Amino acid sequence: MSMRFEGFPAGELQYITVPDLFFTGLVPLVDDLGELKVILHMIWLRQRRGKQVVTEEELSTDETLMAGLSALEGDPAEHLRDALRRAVQRGALLCEVLETPDGQHNVYALNSAGGRDAMERVRQGKLGVERVVLTERPVTRPRPNIFELYEDNIGLISPLLADELREAEATYPADWIEEAFRIAVENNVRKWRYIQAILEGWATRGKDDRSAARRAESEKRWYTDEEFERFFKH
Repeated sequence: MSMRFEGFPAGELQYITVPDLFFTGLVPLVDDLGELKVILHMIWLRQRRGKQVVTEEELSTDETLMAGLSALEGDPAEHLRDALRRAVQRGALLCEVLETPDGQHNVYALNSAGGRDAMERVRQGKLGVERVVLTERPVTRPRPNIFELYEDNIGLISPLLADELREAEATYPADWIEEAFRIAVENNVRKWRYIQAILEGWATRGKDDRSAARRAESEKRWYTDEEFERFFKH
């Protein structure tokens, strides 16, 4: 698999906001790539997932983060522990040990006004954390990119479609894309427009709303085979 980034596609992209002070005050101090990846991921979790606090267990099961740490030599779990320790010592992250009926949890937050407030609520027992049941984690492997998923499950990629795939890969999380392809295969609708409809539905209504896939399947049934081929030809 190529490890080369294909570039940001044309069209509307989703962005997150990173404070200027991150570049002028924090980046000059960070001397570890794993630490930098973890801090950036915490910023992304706060803005894209609305998570003010997160446990070490949650981070260790975050496939996007662990895939990024797997690019470094050595055990990604060890990189995570080391990166968290460094980020806390540097003052970029806050850490509290939370006692719960199922044991102790290391809880982390960005050292921002919102993060400090969230940590205070954790200390006061006003804010709980998501419990993660850990299982033996297999060796993290790089995810297949969207082009491999398409070729493995649908067929050859036209130059015109390649631009749409690049845009989708830059817009949606990798796990969404994999699951949308899986749903298309399970429903025997190996068409890009069908997969795209599922992704757009999740982005609009939330991924937990399974009606996006049901609506895509329902939409398929409103067309004859000939019409379906014409409108959903990819």
